[in-house]
Amino acid sequence: MDATCDFRQWDELIPDTLGLIFRKLPLAEILNVIPRVCKSWARVVKGPYCWQEIDIEEWSQQCGPENLDRMLQMLILRSCGSLQKLCVYGLSTSTCLYFIANNAKSLQNLKLPRSEISDLIAEQIAGRLSNLTSLDLSYCTKAGAPALEAFGRNCKLLTSLLRNMQPWDTIDRLSQDDEAFAIAATMPKLKHLELAFLLVSTEGVFNILTNCNELELLDVTGCWNVKLDEKLHQKFSRLRIVGPPITDQGEKKGWDECSEYSGSSSYSAWDFVAGDMGYFDDEISDGDWEYDQDMEDLELMFFDGIGIDEAQFDWPPSP
Repeated sequence: MDATCDFRQWDELIPDTLGLIFRKLPLAEILNVIPRVCKSWARVVKGPYCWQEIDIEEWSQQCGPENLDRMLQMLILRSCGSLQKLCVYGLSTSTCLYFIANNAKSLQNLKLPRSEISDLIAEQIAGRLSNLTSLDLSYCTKAGAPALEAFGRNCKLLTSLLRNMQPWDTIDRLSQDDEAFAIAATMPKLKHLELAFLLVSTEGVFNILTNCNELELLDVTGCWNVKLDEKLHQKFSRLRIVGPPITDQGEKKGWDECSEYSGSSSYSAWDFVAGDMGYFDDEISDGDWEYDQDMEDLELMFFDGIGIDEAQFDWPPSP
């Protein structure tokens, strides 16, 4: 090999490029391994380059509310307003929902399955999330028609809505047709809609189909009150419909096997390309280089059995 060949150092890559590479790694490695390689990599992780998309849905199912709130707020602040996609499960505090609305106004894709979002909270935050194109409020039992109406009226670009439920989530309700009517009245640009196990009727679904002319996929799996006859299929022949029944309503077999993802969830991946970010010029001083104890505790939660004392070691120099 030619001895005069120049090999570019990894720390010389621009932060945007490093961020794109680091995003391919598991969250635990981004937070705990990458910052310890060198100062330039730590600068990228602490900046917005890795955090235009935040997916902690799997991790959030295994942690307590306090740790979830701390982690979510830390990552959103690191995004510096550039966050475009957020996936988190079981968000149980209103404080965090308001924090998202106030600090992530560029969001396009928001997934909040099994969160405690209510109609009142939705009405208060929807106006600050007007850039949403994809929304997941599955298994959010405190949200109803007013919440959907609030998002529909404020998020004019919405093309994907997931409002799946579990059979036991709706066992004390008689009907959720009001949600179907809210969707029909306020979300005309929908292309992808999932309503698995929602207590909607044929009338409610027909109302959606009549008003959402751009709809391409409708999932009504487990919506036993929906009767889709041949005439309806002919009228909306270009629409792909999944469901409605997967089991007999009287027997309700297979409830234990129901996962919190509908059968058509593989079709709900909507990709968003992050815009160019300016160079993150802030230098990390020697004083800032060491994580404070509180942040260290939070980030080390990803490693089972590792203590804070065991994690202390000298920072290596940049390559």
